[in-house]
Amino acid sequence: MTPTTPTCPRARRRRGPVARWRGLRAVTITALLCAALVGCGGEQFQKGYILPQGALEQIPIGASQDQVLIVMGTPSTVATLDGEVFYYISQRAERKLAFMNQKITDQRVIAIYFDKNRQVKRLANYGLQDGKIFDFISRTTPTSGQEISYLTPLFKILSLN
Repeated sequence: MTPTTPTCPRARRRRGPVARWRGLRAVTITALLCAALVGCGGEQFQKGYILPQGALEQIPIGASQDQVLIVMGTPSTVATLDGEVFYYISQRAERKLAFMNQKITDQRVIAIYFDKNRQVKRLANYGLQDGKIFDFISRTTPTSGQEISYLTPLFKILSLN
């Protein structure tokens, strides 16, 4: 038997150490770039109260304040206006890339109102769409109708004559 020779002339040639290092370097650079891009991936953030699954269904109207504390846990804050109100506040945010700002995707305020006998009077679940812009420094809420158009000064000038 005679040994067969390969038809391709390159098949006989062995790769030198320089060519091997070039290939290894290209693979290493590609792997590092992929790892760096994965590190820039999006993140999700949960702040505040995390509502247990089915917790609100376990609190009927007329339930005691102690039962609410057992089911829901300690409230984020408490108000004592007409009776007492427990507020459970949470916020969910995300950012697409690690260096970008966070964007609020969901904001919840669960309010449980009690009567004078410390029994549940009403449940409320406020979301992001229920929020209003409120300036806590000047204690004002923007209202419509206060904007001055360019016609207002003209009408004031005409009304003086």
